[in-house]
Amino acid sequence: MILEVATLNVREGQNAEFEAAMRQALPLIMASPGYIRHTLNHCLENPARYVFLVEWETLEAHTVGFRGSPPYQEWKRMLHHFYDPPATVEHYEEVKFE
Repeated sequence: MILEVATLNVREGQNAEFEAAMRQALPLIMASPGYIRHTLNHCLENPARYVFLVEWETLEAHTVGFRGSPPYQEWKRMLHHFYDPPATVEHYEEVKFE
């Protein structure tokens, strides 16, 4: 499992509009092959910041599958204009201790 961590800084005063747009856009990512689950978290110290966590079966499910798909173009159209600066996205894998 791969964890996508997207840090989203939403333009001031646009939180409600962003959250409404995210609610509408979520079916696009949820239908993508390799998607497992997601959470959207709102920062308490910085009200303009969110962290979007998405679990994927593989890195390629996100970077090639979703990002290379027509639904991603719609995702971008619906959400990317809210971000200032652009979102940062990193991918993590679990460190397993035995």
